[in-house]
Amino acid sequence: MIWRCNGCVKQFSVKIGTIFEESPIPFSKWLPAMWLVANCKNGISSCELARDLAVTQKTAWFMLHRIRLAFKNGTFDKVGGEVEIDETYIGGKSINMHFDKREAKIKGRGAVGKAIVMGFLERGGKVRTLHIPHTGKGFMESRVLQNVKARSNVFSDAHRSYDELSRWYAHATVDHAVTYVQGQVHTNGIENYWSLLKRTIKGTYVSVEPFHLVRYLDEQAFRYNERKDDDRGRFIKVLGQVVGRRLTYNELTGKMPRATR
Repeated sequence: MIWRCNGCVKQFSVKIGTIFEESPIPFSKWLPAMWLVANCKNGISSCELARDLAVTQKTAWFMLHRIRLAFKNGTFDKVGGEVEIDETYIGGKSINMHFDKREAKIKGRGAVGKAIVMGFLERGGKVRTLHIPHTGKGFMESRVLQNVKARSNVFSDAHRSYDELSRWYAHATVDHAVTYVQGQVHTNGIENYWSLLKRTIKGTYVSVEPFHLVRYLDEQAFRYNERKDDDRGRFIKVLGQVVGRRLTYNELTGKMPRATR
């Protein structure tokens, strides 16, 4: 339904100020799409969603990215207790690239040219991930301080960027060149999460541009954090996070800066 504001005389609907704003797609398609994205364990591709909803693939792709915006964790709370920290690299294998593309992109170690994702896993709790530009020592330390409560028990691998974390945390490391577990000191939890994330990206979405990666990270983190809830609970949680978030097609395709809200 369309209403009119008596003050400014402008028309508005319940879609205003949500991820549905200015969308001609009816709720009879939006709501099933949200249910499918929230509850498909490995995600759902735009081609499959297009077939299910009887819309074009382009429309389904735009809908998926808007829904992923509702998955974003807007809290400022830090993780704490026992926290595993790790980073992973996301990108195509050089062996699968055309020779010309491989020569242009791969100029060093296998991680060169790939997107870097940093993760924080609270044991028995939630996961948080960040798309980061590099793994410099000072930069990594600042991200840990922003996301992990002081004096928490932090576990990581032997990456040199984590060397100084003992100044703020009870920090223990495991050298994967020697062993993967030393009692409670391991990063198996976050490694398992990386496996779930990459299975979703490689198996369902196949190809993800780094520009859009952050929304795929939000989607998988939401699905993991709400794993103990049922389908109905996850759907209601997503539906409660659609307000105050909007993504236009121009923002999505990089034709204009992303909105601040």
